Amino acid sequence: MADTDLCFMPATVAAAKIAQKELSPVELMDAVLTRAEALNPKLNALCVEDFDAARDAARQAEASVAAGEGLGSLHGIPVTIKDLTTMQGLPFVAGSNIFKDRVGEADAPLVERLKSAGAIVIGKTTTPEAGWKGCGDSPAHGATHNPWRHGFNPGGSSAGAAACAAAGIGPLHQGSDGAGSIRMPAAFCGVFGIKPTFGRVPNWPISNLHQMAHNGPITRTVADGALMLQVMAGAHPRDMMTLDSPAEDYVAALDEGIKGLKIGYSRNLGYLRVDPEVADAVEAAVPALVEAGAVVEEVDRLWPEDPFDPMERVFWCSAIGGRVGRYLDSYADRMDAGLVACAVEGLRFSTREIMDAWDRRIALFDAQRAFFERFDLLVTPSLSVAAFPVNRLMPEHWEQHEWDWIRWAGFSYPFNLTWNPAASVPCGFTPDKLPVGLQIVGPRFADGLVLRAARAFETVRPWAGERPPL
Repeated sequence: MADTDLCFMPATVAAAKIAQKELSPVELMDAVLTRAEALNPKLNALCVEDFDAARDAARQAEASVAAGEGLGSLHGIPVTIKDLTTMQGLPFVAGSNIFKDRVGEADAPLVERLKSAGAIVIGKTTTPEAGWKGCGDSPAHGATHNPWRHGFNPGGSSAGAAACAAAGIGPLHQGSDGAGSIRMPAAFCGVFGIKPTFGRVPNWPISNLHQMAHNGPITRTVADGALMLQVMAGAHPRDMMTLDSPAEDYVAALDEGIKGLKIGYSRNLGYLRVDPEVADAVEAAVPALVEAGAVVEEVDRLWPEDPFDPMERVFWCSAIGGRVGRYLDSYADRMDAGLVACAVEGLRFSTREIMDAWDRRIALFDAQRAFFERFDLLVTPSLSVAAFPVNRLMPEHWEQHEWDWIRWAGFSYPFNLTWNPAASVPCGFTPDKLPVGLQIVGPRFADGLVLRAARAFETVRPWAGERPPL
């Protein structure tokens, strides 16, 4: 088997082959790290390369197989961790000059769980400064490039994770999502990503992001995403908001299908601008759900108003202000200018404005809950745009703003506010050969249903064979 094929091999396949002694963990790791060494200087997707430790761990994994020891579900599988997640002994910079010397003091719970399942961390992936935007550049690490088009945005804030997934630098990549930061880069890079129900995967250190930050997987196949989520999910004493619910076998239920399910399809949620080439690709993809057996009905609005100004603007900016406002006097000239502008705006909000936003957020939750009493799932475009040149905050043909990139991500952030599980699946390309994503949203707690729908779509319109022209 060619090394490139090993690099694009799904984790579900590789783990089975390792367990059956048909694939060496060392062989798999060597192929992935050789590819990373060749491509990362061009992509800038990994900001921390822990390759020597990964090779050592692969040799230990091979010895365990030879000795007939019990193996975890991810034994010997390469994985990356986003640099907004702490790992013991590795840099924890978060794309910021403020934290350029910070080193993680402990593994986050999700890292502990991945390692316990046998996964081997090869490094940490790039993120914009403090994860504040849907783009892939930062003051500390520079620009990350989209594997489908060098010089183009891979999406953020899980920029390096999605770039690695698309480029075949290992099968499993952890992302986090406070306003779309798993689904946006998944859509831009033509891979799969799911933001699970809030609390499904523990957060630690706990984010101050107004209870909007979710951890989840970015992968090339739905089955890999299901397997990775299954490992990371579950209550943890370090996170007071994790869900105390029994573990689910997401992988076993994947092929139950969506026959007879009622799915609402909204082109624009009733108020969003969508670029025509994105709208056309999504429109052409929706019939695949009908082919899979679902009943699809077009819908308009789920709620009466665009929640950006009354809610997301308040929550996002005030959280950013709370996170980095204390550093503005000392570091503003070394920070992302858009982050500074966002933080300054956030520090102006009054308690009354923040509490009013919470009232509106509760109303938003009630509106989506009512929608999911009538429909099993919702599908929309993942984003209003396709990838655009890196180091831009907004596509050139959109109205510009000093910090508000969120206007082209209007499909994603509402479901952070309401805690719904939501995934982005690759659904086609623009005429300019840039990937387009279809978003699948489910009721709260229905992570398995979203995965089943994504799998059904993937079965009818397979995408994992598409590889960027690197």
